[in-house]
Parts: sequence; C-alpha cells; structure tokens
Amino acid sequence: MSIQRYQMEDMPRLDKMSYRLLYISTSRYEGDWHSTPHAHHCTELFYVIRGKGSFLVNDNVFDVREDDMIIVNPNVVHTEMSRGDSPLEYIVLGIEGLQFTSFSEQEDEEEEEEEKDYSVHNYYEFKHEILFYLKTLLQEMEEKDNNFEVVCQNLLEVLIINMVRRTKANLLIAPAKKVAKECRFVEQYINNHFREEISLELLSEKAFMNKFYLVHAFKQYKGISPINYLIQLRIKEAKELLSTTNYSISQISESSGFSSQSYFSQVFKKETGMTPNEYRKTVH
Repeated sequence: MSIQRYQMEDMPRLDKMSYRLLYISTSRYEGDWHSTPHAHHCTELFYVIRGKGSFLVNDNVFDVREDDMIIVNPNVVHTEMSRGDSPLEYIVLGIEGLQFTSFSEQEDEEEEEEEKDYSVHNYYEFKHEILFYLKTLLQEMEEKDNNFEVVCQNLLEVLIINMVRRTKANLLIAPAKKVAKECRFVEQYINNHFREEISLELLSEKAFMNKFYLVHAFKQYKGISPINYLIQLRIKEAKELLSTTNYSISQISESSGFSSQSYFSQVFKKETGMTPNEYRKTVH
C-alpha cells in the first residue's frame, strides 16, 4: 500500500478577508432592457453566460462576449448594453468589502502601477469551474437551506481564489476602501437624482449602510447631512428657475424635487430669508 500525506502546518497561514456576498442574480436582455449608467457601493462581478454586447465604465466602452468576467469596483459608474442579434445573458454578484486591482505582467516594473476601477478577464478554458461555483451560489441563495449563508460565504471565497488563479493578468484583491467611497456614492446619487423623491432610508439602502452611520459619515465627509445637502441642491435649482424662467411657483417646486408648494416655500424662506416670489423680484 502506498500513502502520500500532506500537512497544512507546513504551508503559510492565510489571513481571512472580511468580505461578503450581498446579492446574486441572472439577467437576460429582453425588450424592456434599460442601459442606464449607475454605480453601486459594492464591487460587482458580471459573468457572461452567452451572447455579445458592450460595457460602458466611466467614459470607456468595450466589447464583451461569452465567458468574460467583468469586474467593476465600488462607486464606479457603469452600464451594460446588449446586441439584438445575440442578446446578453449573465450572472452578476454584489460583494461588500472587496475590490480588485488588475495589471499586465508586461508592464514596466519601474513604472508606477495605476489602480484601475474595472477589468475584464476571459475564463473560457476554466468555464466549468467558474460556472460551477456561480450556479451553486445561485441555487443556495434561492433555496435558503440550513446554514446557506455559511455555504455561500465559503463558495464565494473559493470562487475568488479560482478567479485569481486562472487569470492571465495579475489580479490582486484587497479590502474595499470604505466610508469615503460610500459617501462619494451617496453624493453622486443625490447629484443625479435630487429632482426625484429621496429619503434617508433610500440613501442608506442604496449605500448598504445603517442610516445613522451614514449621517455621521457624510457629515465628516461633506460637513453637512445627506438630507441638508439634498435641500441645498434643490434650493440652488429653484433659484436658477426663478431667475431664468416664468414658471409658476408650483411648477418650480415640482421641478426642483419638493413634495409640495407649501413645503418648498417654507424651506426656501428658511434657507434664503425670502419667499420664492420675493427672491424672483430681486433678480428681475
């Protein structure tokens, strides 16, 4: 009888990283697809199961195909676009507490390595490994059997190790830079959506943060609470409309994102010391 034995104590100790799976889903292009640029507080991994299309990340557009894994770090604006003749179908994971850096082995070692917000890797040669973990994660999250959270966390860790192993580029993982990036995401979301209905609960949900911690962190980041920052943007918009248009106070209230004309007038006077009509007279 022949026995081979390998002892773990002879191997280097690995530090556990405190990242976790937030969500996993499957998507397929259909007629109601909306390619709207957006960002998330977490890192997203997109694995293209089939089809062709393109991704917009920041100002860069690039093609994607079957077995591509697109990694988008937290708070990076992106969207996916499908091709009608070969619709995209992919699995997407949201991971909290983790970000990736990718750089080519051919880069000059003396050059400073630029940290990239996204990267693309093709896993055609190892698709059966990658898809096994992705599909098992989907099944565990769907069925929610006993201790599925533990199973999902371990599957996620093995998936990420395999991703790093199987890339042709150097793919590094590190804890996500928190707080400042979370607050930048909230700031950007308010900038883009201040005309819409926004609550502290919505912002905390979007940023995956406790709402009380969000207020504290945002004040440290911006010197003002998220809701007061939102009000400032709405007042600025209202001032612009009062100065440059003949819209009614009701129309300006609605266009600036206020829930009612009376609330708008109340907030406007508190912020400026004048009613909207009084302000309009000073600029005309």
